[in-house]
Amino acid sequence: MVKGIQCKMKITSVNNDIIKNISKLQQRKYRDENGLFLLEGEKAVEEALDYGINIRYLFVEEDSELFMHSDRIETTQAVLSKISTTVTPPKVVGVGEQVERIWSNDYKRVVLLEDIKDAGNLGTIIRTACAFNVDAIILYGDTVDLYNPKCVRASVGNLWKVPIFSLKNLEELQKYTGNLIPISTLPKNKDSIYLKEFKVPEAFVMMFGTESCGLSNELIEYTKKRGQFLTVEMTDKVESLNLSISTGIILYKLFIEN
Repeated sequence: MVKGIQCKMKITSVNNDIIKNISKLQQRKYRDENGLFLLEGEKAVEEALDYGINIRYLFVEEDSELFMHSDRIETTQAVLSKISTTVTPPKVVGVGEQVERIWSNDYKRVVLLEDIKDAGNLGTIIRTACAFNVDAIILYGDTVDLYNPKCVRASVGNLWKVPIFSLKNLEELQKYTGNLIPISTLPKNKDSIYLKEFKVPEAFVMMFGTESCGLSNELIEYTKKRGQFLTVEMTDKVESLNLSISTGIILYKLFIEN
């Protein structure tokens, strides 16, 4: 049974107070304030339930046979459209409780993503990181909200399968990953090593920046002190790779080939 709903209900008005409050979860401010987020579509809700995410509300289009054995709230397509962020509203929208994690010093292979603004890219990278069994992911600096609806959809049910932490500055990073070797991705230069020649350390934090700006000078300087620089070899016909693509290539090397 879905937790948080005491009885079956029916809501058909877009002006219902519950609906008004849930529609606010499309904005990060209200997600952060309430510790809640949107789950749009049958698969997203199923994955959340399978993983044990507490579902506060579960809205299902009236006359649908989905989640018949759950404490669902039957509603209309108009209401689903009001609370959903997709162009075509799904037949199911859930409201889940955000997951809190505790950092473990046993993490040996960690991925850091700095200032990532594209929620779809972030969700895809999370999905890829799960495929290669990373220990943890760090969202560093001004990275897009983990519970952005586009990120939730792009992660395709993998949002909770790897511990994810948000860190704002170098002091926090050193506190949590001081025992890990920092590896920075850079265009080829005298200090970087091609991926095919790279010797993977036993414990590391693999750092990725944005496609437009790359990693910050702060993280590059941090890497110079005690880490390594890595470059993906490719032809000179292309200036750069999509972030999620390059991340997938590097993670394959670091997590599968070694």
